[in-house]
Amino acid sequence: MIIALAALAITDLVVGVSNDAVNFLNSAIGSKAISFKTIMIVASVGIAFGAMSSSGMMEVARKGIFTPSEFVFAEIMIIFMAVMITDILLLDFFNTLGMPTSTTVSIVFELLGAAVAISLVKIIGADASFSELSNYINTEKATQIILGILLSVVVAFSVGAVVQFVSRILISFRFTERPKWVAALFGGFAITSIIYFIIVKGLKSAAIFSPEILGFIGENPALFLGLNFLFWSLVSLLLTSLFKINIYTLIIVLGTFALAMAFAGNDLVNFIGVPLAALEWYNSWSQSGVDAASYTMEDQPIQTPTILLLASGIIMVVTLWFSSKAKNVVKTSVDLSRQDEGDERFEPNFLSRIIVKFSIQASESLGGLVPKVITKKIDNRFEKPYVYVPKSRVQDMPAFDLVRAAVNLMVASVLISLATSMKLPLSTTYVTFMVAMGTSLADRAWGSESAVYRVAGVLNVIGGWFFTAISAFVAAAIIAYVIHLGGILAVCTLLIIAFLLIVRNYLSHNKKIKETKLEAKLKKSESNSIMEIIEESSSNMSLAFDRANKIYTQAIDGLAKHDIDRLKKSKKGIKKLNDEVEDLRNNIFYFIKNLDEASVGASNFYITALSYLQDMTQSLDYISKASYKHVNNNHKKLRFNQIKDLKETDQFIENLFVDIKAIFDTKNYEELTKIIMNKQELVEKLDQKILKQIERTRTDESSPKNTALYFSLLQETKDLLQATVNLLETYDQNVNLPS
Repeated sequence: MIIALAALAITDLVVGVSNDAVNFLNSAIGSKAISFKTIMIVASVGIAFGAMSSSGMMEVARKGIFTPSEFVFAEIMIIFMAVMITDILLLDFFNTLGMPTSTTVSIVFELLGAAVAISLVKIIGADASFSELSNYINTEKATQIILGILLSVVVAFSVGAVVQFVSRILISFRFTERPKWVAALFGGFAITSIIYFIIVKGLKSAAIFSPEILGFIGENPALFLGLNFLFWSLVSLLLTSLFKINIYTLIIVLGTFALAMAFAGNDLVNFIGVPLAALEWYNSWSQSGVDAASYTMEDQPIQTPTILLLASGIIMVVTLWFSSKAKNVVKTSVDLSRQDEGDERFEPNFLSRIIVKFSIQASESLGGLVPKVITKKIDNRFEKPYVYVPKSRVQDMPAFDLVRAAVNLMVASVLISLATSMKLPLSTTYVTFMVAMGTSLADRAWGSESAVYRVAGVLNVIGGWFFTAISAFVAAAIIAYVIHLGGILAVCTLLIIAFLLIVRNYLSHNKKIKETKLEAKLKKSESNSIMEIIEESSSNMSLAFDRANKIYTQAIDGLAKHDIDRLKKSKKGIKKLNDEVEDLRNNIFYFIKNLDEASVGASNFYITALSYLQDMTQSLDYISKASYKHVNNNHKKLRFNQIKDLKETDQFIENLFVDIKAIFDTKNYEELTKIIMNKQELVEKLDQKILKQIERTRTDESSPKNTALYFSLLQETKDLLQATVNLLETYDQNVNLPS
């Protein structure tokens, strides 16, 4: 079990860093203040410094979650094994989803759940009262953690929003045009906050500062902060005036380092604290000569050897550089706080719509109370300077500016420092995420175009946090009880299951990333003239017809063979194609805005072509869903003649789409006319099949469901053909127009 816990500790370090990287990377990555490589170097140095500057006191087992002296060594080992197995599975699950959660909350509730399970076993075995559970468990600590979750969410969001609103009014979006003293005062305040955070949170237990210095800071915080503010304000003024250094970039670099260092120095306990406690108590028990089922634990400190801290720091740094899941978690936070509209990951839900609706109504009501002169001045401060950006580079632009990134790091540092000094159980993940959400709201990033999606995303993340606490408690309790019943056999089985699940998630995640990189997608147009659009969109049309061909064939084959898996692929394929076409339609605004006056006519062609492409996807969507529904409901298989007719239809649709794809691949648009001229012949083929089915229905057809489905498929195929011909006619009519 000790060997297994050591392996689990390494795994937990990897999944833990993947999750917590969002705490210190989101502001720097979102603002693109410095290059990604520089961000990673700064964060890596912070992690290494934090791990090495830790005092090495791993006190998870002594935090008061449960009372060690009430348990024997065998029971403690069961609790610790259950905690570690649950922790890696839970964190890996959240990492795979790309959702940030709290490693502190997960480890605490896992300890609580496992300890409650074993305590109940002891109570029931002794035929004692359940009221004695309080002797084993510190319920007051659990209550503090739950309140800490609520406190983190509300306080961090509110403070972040207020500070960002005030900062934006004072600095505006045109911060480079403001007087140097404004940036200097902001720099003094921000750097002072981060320095105080480094000392209070990052280096509070390190031996770098003498006890006298730390004592002075603790006894005179106001004086220390005041002197620091004056000093760093002057330094900021010198840097901006003489050396032309961007003070906001400096704040972001320093803040990223500080949060990375604090993460490594303080959250390291979440990953290796339990295995180290197990090792320490194993050594104590092995020297006692007492049986494991009789040896009573003692409340003793756990000292971590420096070599283990160094090894842990190396594992964390390597994980930070190579973990694709860490990038996925960071992306969630950055996308939700993006200043401009982008690809929204979360779908709106009932609650997000209600919140946005009432927020708009409240804003309009309160807006009427503020004088129009003040409202106009405030609006001017939030007016962003226009910068032309080609559509292909929109996703490469910063998600938000340097001011917001600096405020994110400053506010998070202040709140975590205050919580640490007041011994409040705030979660660093919750604080950093909710500060980012609060600043994005105050910065008017959640406009009417994106608010309902962003609110839904925040609600999903917050819901995941509470799910973390509940699932950690329940899962750890169940696993602890299973180990209690099954002994070493249960431990081996659970370890194998955990290993297989992690490998499966890893392979699945890698496969998804590779598919995303390799799969072709419809590209947004950036051309100005009709001919340029025709040339540029040829690859789009070739890809669209190729995928439409596969979707149609999968639907017909799946229906003919009653193969639900092929029908699922068809549904998945048309959903993806639908989303991409919808994305192109959503891009029409930016397409038209970037046209010059001489090329405005190109927009009509582009809009018309997209409209017919959408008509095609709607027909395919119906065909795919209707076929899937028929098979999924276990209705009768189609008759042989019906399947034969549908296969023939699929064949001539395939031949048609292959020919069209070849035209767009070779840009031989003269061939479009031939296909358009054959339109009537194609329609007549379908009409003949419809007439044949009418005759069969009058004589020997016995299934209403089959008949209705068959007619629907043929009719939608006719609509698909009509949309296809309309699209080809649009190209044919414009291909010979002058540029």
